Amino acid sequence: MNPSFRPAPGHAVRDLAARVRRLSPSCGPVRLVGVDGHAGSGKSTFAERLAAALDGAPVLRLDDIASHDALFDWTGRLREQLIEPLSRGRTAHYAPYDWRARRFGSPRPVPPAPVILVEGVGAGRRALRPHLALLLWMDLPQEEAWQRGRSRDGEEQREFWDGWVPAERRHFAGDPSRPFADLLVRQREEGYEVLPGPAGAVGPDQPLTHGDGPPAVC
Repeated sequence: MNPSFRPAPGHAVRDLAARVRRLSPSCGPVRLVGVDGHAGSGKSTFAERLAAALDGAPVLRLDDIASHDALFDWTGRLREQLIEPLSRGRTAHYAPYDWRARRFGSPRPVPPAPVILVEGVGAGRRALRPHLALLLWMDLPQEEAWQRGRSRDGEEQREFWDGWVPAERRHFAGDPSRPFADLLVRQREEGYEVLPGPAGAVGPDQPLTHGDGPPAVC
């Protein structure tokens, strides 16, 4: 990339989508893309925008895989319900968790699309990284992210957050994701900034660094 070249605003997510399409499949015929970061960092909204730029790529939300009894102990369920069938080119089925009813619902299908986004805290854990084509990290400091999450969820979820924060601390202390991220995604006043991550280059045209629309919060 010419170092003096700066892409016009509005291209960050679109250019990232083009980069994702050029990746080799990582899980059978599927390019699994992880979108990780602290709770409240903007993962859900960014994943939705990236999915739209990928012509409606499926988004698997780890909130549907986790549960009150297993905030982070869901690797086996994800492997059995998603990774193993997709790696064989088959349609996966997962039972989404209902956080209000405290039970898992009816199975939902996930066909082996060209790209599937896996979004949520822990999407870049060590057990999943071998199956990812790309790992994105929403680069917002944990305290700022948690404050945004608490403000978003309100008083009703205060007790949940009081339990979540120490659980997330323990998770990332033992199984960090950011050091293995291919790209960092940061919110700007208008849009996003996409930068090389600690894991190193994912292509000869790095760095990506430009914005594309209004900021968002998950």
